[in-house]
Amino acid sequence: MWQRRAFLKAAGAGFAASLLPRQALALERNNLVFASAIQTASGAYGAVLMGERGDIISTLDLPDRGHDITISREAGRGVIFARQPGTFAVVFDPDGQAAPQTLTSIDGRHFFGHGVFSPDGKLLYATESDYEAAQGVVGIYDATNGYRRIGEFPTYGTGPHEMLLMPDGVTFVVANGGIETHPDFGRAELNIETMDPSVVFIDRRDGRLVGQLRLDAGLHQLSIRHMAIDARSRVWFGCQYKGSPSYAPQLVGYATMDGDIRLIELPADTILSLRNYVGSVAVSADGSKIGVSSPEGDLLVAIDAEGRQPAVVETLRSGCGLAADGAGFIATSGMGDMIGIAGAERPTQSFDFHFDNHMLRV
Repeated sequence: MWQRRAFLKAAGAGFAASLLPRQALALERNNLVFASAIQTASGAYGAVLMGERGDIISTLDLPDRGHDITISREAGRGVIFARQPGTFAVVFDPDGQAAPQTLTSIDGRHFFGHGVFSPDGKLLYATESDYEAAQGVVGIYDATNGYRRIGEFPTYGTGPHEMLLMPDGVTFVVANGGIETHPDFGRAELNIETMDPSVVFIDRRDGRLVGQLRLDAGLHQLSIRHMAIDARSRVWFGCQYKGSPSYAPQLVGYATMDGDIRLIELPADTILSLRNYVGSVAVSADGSKIGVSSPEGDLLVAIDAEGRQPAVVETLRSGCGLAADGAGFIATSGMGDMIGIAGAERPTQSFDFHFDNHMLRV
């Protein structure tokens, strides 16, 4: 995670020089830098780079709705992925010197909104769907050659969503949501009765399956979507339940490379308030707290990763975006608000745009 000095070093001297005076002042006033996809008041889509004080540093136009963002200081580039089942990703240059580049998914594939760079920044990986076969794949793009797609490997499941690189720098963890989609049917979910979600660990070097973990068979309609890695390298995940609305299962858990997967017990009133939907998962800067959000339940929850403290619960209408901010989290909403929780409390700030689902501390 970058602070302002590290961000400027990675972006290059040209970035600060290219900013308007107002933007340069915004960067100077803020120590932390965040990024999010947004929708403007006019209905257009874009992305914003901003400081923790709420100052806007730069903006970028998008052709349609964006979802998540990944940035590589080694590559000197960031990528914004379309919301599923979108077919574009936009590569942008943090120093503002190169024009954005739009990538289009190949025939027979669509993006799932998430991706990650290799540690050296030379390769970009994106979760995608081979939608005719109803199978997930990880698309591989050469960041040194115009982001040309050079291959893919399977995610060993259907509907892959978020993927993260484990601290070993070699293993990907992918959340297979288990839900089949097809561009011809928009965002319709085509296999609710036969869903098969899983968490998979994959060797990024050759696509080899390292391990695959599933929850109990009775929870096969609990779609695993978003993840964060804590200080002990446990992969925390949040779920969206697609079964009967009269049932409210636990929605948050963790998985390990040793083969353990489990749901944790949140209080019954918290689970009911989440309304069977977790939208984002984040880990605090020290790895000791896990944050989850529910835009369906207008709820934010911060969890002690070791279970020593009770959960902290805050309300935020349409709140979804989460990122580490000091001792706690910064949270953003589809209504254009930003607040701090769990040790990062701050007055609510409101903007003239709507934040999308995820906030990245860059």
